[in-house]
Amino acid sequence: MNSEQPTLLLDALRTLLPTESLLTEPEALKPYECDGLTALREQPLAVAIPANIKELKQIVKLCHTHQVPIVTRGAGTGLAGGARPSPDALLVALTKLNRIINIYPESRTMTLEPGVTNLAISKAVEHLDLYYAPDPSSQIACTIGGNIAENSGGVRCIKYGLTINNVLQIKLMQSNGEIITLGGRSLDSPGYDLLALAIGSEGMLGIVIEITVRLLEQPQQKRLLLAAFESVELAGDAVSDIITAGILPSGLEMMDHKTIIAAESFAHAGYPTDAEAILLCELDSRSKADIDQLVEKSRSVLQQSGAIKIIVAEDEAQQIKMWAGRKGAFPAIGRISPDYYVMDGTIPRRHLGAVLKQIKLLSEKYSLPVANVFHAGDGNLHPLILYDASHPGEMEKVEEFGTEILKLCIEVGGTITGEHGVGAEKLDAMCSQFSSDELHYFHQVKEAFDPALLLNPGKSIPTLHRCAELGAMHVHHGKLPHPELERF
Repeated sequence: MNSEQPTLLLDALRTLLPTESLLTEPEALKPYECDGLTALREQPLAVAIPANIKELKQIVKLCHTHQVPIVTRGAGTGLAGGARPSPDALLVALTKLNRIINIYPESRTMTLEPGVTNLAISKAVEHLDLYYAPDPSSQIACTIGGNIAENSGGVRCIKYGLTINNVLQIKLMQSNGEIITLGGRSLDSPGYDLLALAIGSEGMLGIVIEITVRLLEQPQQKRLLLAAFESVELAGDAVSDIITAGILPSGLEMMDHKTIIAAESFAHAGYPTDAEAILLCELDSRSKADIDQLVEKSRSVLQQSGAIKIIVAEDEAQQIKMWAGRKGAFPAIGRISPDYYVMDGTIPRRHLGAVLKQIKLLSEKYSLPVANVFHAGDGNLHPLILYDASHPGEMEKVEEFGTEILKLCIEVGGTITGEHGVGAEKLDAMCSQFSSDELHYFHQVKEAFDPALLLNPGKSIPTLHRCAELGAMHVHHGKLPHPELERF
C-alpha cells in the first residue's frame, strides 16, 4: 500500500457515507482504539459504520480497490485484541446491521444480521418457548457476529455446545466484496465443512453478514445446586466426578474464594463466603421425575467429592439470583482491583485440580493475586490476574505470568484458548502450540479465502519468522513438567 492509498480511500468514503457514519477525528476514534483487552490500544485510520449490507459491500470494494486493510468490529467485548485496530487499516463497525430477518418456528431456526446481541436472540423467541443455547457472560452486549468470530460458548456449552454447534449457515463477504454461503438450513450440507472452518476464524477469512442459528425448546424443569468446598483442588476434582458419574449438567461453573467474595458483594447471590471454592451445577430435564433423580444423584456425588455444604435453589427467583453472581463475576472483580488480565485456556477436566494448584504457585511466584472463575464442565479456565497498570513494570510481569499459564495448559494436553480467540494477545503462544508445518497450513487457508491479505491483518496466526525469533516452536507433549501432575 502506497502512502496515497489511504487518502484516496477516505475521499471515496466521504462521497459514499453520511458524515456521522465516517469517523476520522482523533476524539471520535478514541472509543475504538481497543476491544475488551484494554492493554492493547491503537487508533485506526478511520471508522466506517455502514447502515446496511449494500453500504458494507461498497466499503469493502473500495478498500479492495485501494488495497487498504479492514478490521471488523462488533460490540467490542472481545478479550484477546481481535478487534484492535491499526493505523493503516479501516475499522468497520457492524453495530447497525442488527436486523432479525426471519424466524422459522417450524424448523426452530432464525436468520439474522451480525449486529444482533446474543441475548436478543432468545428474547425474540421467548414467546415460542424457544431459546438460543450459547450464553457468554457478556451476552447482554456481545453480538452474534462476534460470537461466530471467536466461537463463543458460555455456561451452557458443556451440554449444548459452542457457537459452532448452534449455527447452521452463514453468508460471508470476502475481501473483494463477493458473497459466499457456507452451510445450509439443515443439519448437514454437501461438500467440505467450510462453515466449521469459518466459525472461530476471528475475521481472518471474511465478514459475516447473515447467520442462521439453531433454536432449542426450553426445558420444562431446571434445578440449580451450589456446592461449597474447602479447596479449589477438591472442587476441581469434583467436576470430573460429576461427569464420570454419567451426569451431564446444563451448566457447571466454578469460582474460587476471591471471586466468591467479590461476586457476593456485587450481586448478593447468597454465596457462602467462608468457602474456598464453589461449584454451580445446573440440571435440566423434560420431566419432574427425571430432574428429582438427577438432583439426588448429583448431591450424592458432590458429597462424596468433599463438598462441605450443598444448597439447592428453592425456586426460579433463587436460581436467577445465584446465576447473577456468576454472570457478574468479571465486573465484580473490577471493583476490587484497578486492572485485571483475563486468561482463556482449556485443559482436560481430569487435570483441573492439579492445574489450579499450579496457578496458585505461579501467583505466589509473581506476587500477583489471581481470581478463578470459569466453565469447569469443559475445562475452560478463566484466571483473572489482578494488577495495577500504574505500577512500573507490573504489566510486563502480568504478561509473563499469563504466558506461563498458557504453556501449562499446553503441557497437560490442552489449548491456549477456549472461547476468547487468539487475536493479538496470544500470537506468541501459538508458536508454542503449533509446529511450523501446521502454521504454514493456517496461512494457506487464510490466503485461499483472502488472497490480498486485507482482513484483520496481524491477528490469530503468527508468522514463522516471529516464532523463530522467539525460539519457541511447537511444544512436543511428553513427560508432564510438574510432579503434581504425574498421577494423572
